[in-house]
Amino acid sequence: MRSLGTRRAALVAGAATVAALALGGCSAGQVAETAILDTPIAGVNAQSENGSVLVRNLQVEYNGVEGYASGEAAPFEVSLYNQSNEAVTVTISPSSVERPQVVAGTQVGFVSTATVTTPGQVSASTGAASAEPGASTGASTGAVTGTPAASVKLATIKLAPQGSALYRPTDAAQLQILGLREELKPGMAVGLTFEFSNGDAALDLEAPVASPLTPAPRGSAEIAEESEGGH
Repeated sequence: MRSLGTRRAALVAGAATVAALALGGCSAGQVAETAILDTPIAGVNAQSENGSVLVRNLQVEYNGVEGYASGEAAPFEVSLYNQSNEAVTVTISPSSVERPQVVAGTQVGFVSTATVTTPGQVSASTGAASAEPGASTGASTGAVTGTPAASVKLATIKLAPQGSALYRPTDAAQLQILGLREELKPGMAVGLTFEFSNGDAALDLEAPVASPLTPAPRGSAEIAEESEGGH
C-alpha cells in the first residue's frame, strides 16, 4: 500500500506529463500551420475601376545590380484575372506619368526571336516578316537569311469571361517595355498604363524591378574590409 506522500508525488508527475504533451501538441500545430503559408509576392497588385480585372504580381525581371541601360528593353511579368462574365480586352502601353525613379518607354509588346529565312524585314506592329524584299512597313530592311530577328506584337490581351492570363520572363514570347528613356536600376520602376475594353478607367501602374532571389556578391566591399584590416 502506497503512502500519502508517494501518491501525491505520482499525481504531480502525471500532471507535469500531461502539460508537456499539451504544449508539444500546440507547438506541432503551429509549425504545421506556418509551413503551409505562401511566400509573399513582391510585385504590384491592383484592380480596374470596378474590380472587373485584377492585376497581380506586376514587376520587371531582375538582371543584376547594373540594371538596364537607356534604350534597352526590359521584360516584365504580370497576371491578369477577369472577374466578370463578359470578355475583356486589356491593352498595356507606356505610361505618360512622370515621377522620380520611374522610367518611361516607347512601346510595350510581346517580343520573340524568329529566324528570317528570306531577305526582308520584321514588322514591329504585327511581328510578321515581309516576304517581299524592300517592302516599306516602317522597319529596317535587308535582313540576312538565317539571322535571328526580334519580332514585336502589340500588348493587346483578350481575357475570356472569368478567364486569366499569366506572363513570365521565361515565356517564348516575352512581355517587354521597349526603348527605355533612361537607365533602369534596382529600386526604380517602369510606368505602364492598362486600358480596358469594358469601359473601366485606364489604370496607371509602376512596375518595380524585382528583388534578386539570392544576395548580390559583396565584391569590392570584401576587398575594402581586407585593406582596412591590413593597416
